[in-house]
Amino acid sequence: MKNRNLALAGLASVCLLVAACGTSSTGSSPGAPGGQGFTPPKLDALAQLGQPEGQLNVLAWPGYAENGSNDPKVNWVTPFEQATGCKVNVKSFGTSDEAVSLMKTGQYDVVSASGDASLRLIASGDVEPVNTALVPNYGDVYEFLKNKPWNSVNNVAYGIPHGWGANLLTWRTDKVTPAPTSWSVMFDRNSPYAGKVIAYDSPIYIADAALYLQKHQPDLGIKNPYALDDKQFQAAVGLLKQQRPLVSEYWSDYLKESQALKNGDAVLGTAWQVTVNLTKTEGSPVESVLPSEGATGWSDTWMVAAKSAHKTCAYKWLDHIISPKVNAQVAEYFGESPANAKACAETVDKKHCDTYHAGDGAYAAKIAYWTTPITQCLDGRTDVKCKDYGEWTRAWTEIKG
Repeated sequence: MKNRNLALAGLASVCLLVAACGTSSTGSSPGAPGGQGFTPPKLDALAQLGQPEGQLNVLAWPGYAENGSNDPKVNWVTPFEQATGCKVNVKSFGTSDEAVSLMKTGQYDVVSASGDASLRLIASGDVEPVNTALVPNYGDVYEFLKNKPWNSVNNVAYGIPHGWGANLLTWRTDKVTPAPTSWSVMFDRNSPYAGKVIAYDSPIYIADAALYLQKHQPDLGIKNPYALDDKQFQAAVGLLKQQRPLVSEYWSDYLKESQALKNGDAVLGTAWQVTVNLTKTEGSPVESVLPSEGATGWSDTWMVAAKSAHKTCAYKWLDHIISPKVNAQVAEYFGESPANAKACAETVDKKHCDTYHAGDGAYAAKIAYWTTPITQCLDGRTDVKCKDYGEWTRAWTEIKG
């Protein structure tokens, strides 16, 4: 299972990419303004498949490329190898920053990127556009996951949607009453649950505060929680500093959050659905909700490395990993909604897609998916500069103290 925490690295490691740090000034560079806030390097998608090259180096979140070594019953890598002749070498990563750094080595053919990494990979030229016509199963991917700001630029697809989910509000039903419907129980300085709140440990959590302010302080003019000018950014940072005394701990490992909820060290907090399910099955009375303000979340994308020497194997992997049966296996094993509409018929748990809202476009629309903050405001504004990821990282260090 994946740890989506962004490493609290220094600016030198965070600002690996020109666009992510917003320091570019030339018109042809990745940081130049464009439909997505930058113009990617000119790279072409693969025109046609060739003979499989016999090897594939996969960079993936834990749980996304299982070969039976963790659980003999969980294996969708070996069938791929047998069908294609592409021997798969899997390298797992623990953070989006780690994935970005590893992709720059040129050693990997494909990567499963969350939205807080995908734009950086596109802007740097480490990944290239994807020819979706060469991925037959792409046609069955839910339309509301295609051509989104985190997986495309100017309507050019840079990857294949894989799985998605929301960062939910969860609580102990025996400790928190009435059942909350708003993030205010986590952000209100007078929350009765002070010292029992658990929050996500990542600079990207600043977006959660911005999303809350978008609804509760509309005068700030926040349109996109990942596009914050100085005033908006300072308001979000201020809210998190106000929240700090309420927080018992910040989590990056969902198993540790589950433990905190079970032993009562925390009674409410931000969680993934898989955390809620696990905590429930182990006997603790928890529930979850997507609050009235909406929520942040993730939509992961399989991307092809520009330097890949095994592109036919890469495309075959993309088609395999979102095929109905395999997409269902991954979604159930990890705990998220599948991207392929036909995957729901393949799940062992026939309630899985209901639990994770697969195919529910209205539910998905309430989620502000993780997106890399850059200086060119992603909400379309051109008269101001927005705070980039480096600024978010520095602020997060201050917030935590």
